[in-house]
Amino acid sequence: MSSKNSLIKLIVGAGQAAPTPPVGPALGSKGVKAIDFCKEFNARTAHFQPGIPIPVKVTVKPDRSFTFDIKTPTTAWLLMQAAGIEKGQPGLKKSPIKLSLKHVYEIAKIKQKDEQLKDVPLQYICKSVVETAKSIGVHIVP
Repeated sequence: MSSKNSLIKLIVGAGQAAPTPPVGPALGSKGVKAIDFCKEFNARTAHFQPGIPIPVKVTVKPDRSFTFDIKTPTTAWLLMQAAGIEKGQPGLKKSPIKLSLKHVYEIAKIKQKDEQLKDVPLQYICKSVVETAKSIGVHIVP
């Protein structure tokens, strides 16, 4: 058995973790009981609207115990929610889907709550949100 921690990255619907794919196989391959993760994840995401895609980073220790960090929903998902669309439309030069800079700012403020972004200036997070918007075909207007 290895003496290193294993890292598993998943995106799971808030309150909807179940020991089925992708959660079960990903954790099972590391010797973790998926049901234990599911119960804790669902409890910790109960305050979110059910089904919101939540990125989660699971650290599995050599003794098969685990910890996990929950992040804010993905930037693309937040943009699509704000735009009222189901999926992105990359490649549209003249996108009919428009959001204002205020939307970008609000999404950046949400993303700033993530541990790895807490020390990043809001201006840089906003630039990242604008780039993600471009990649999914959402046009940002002043």
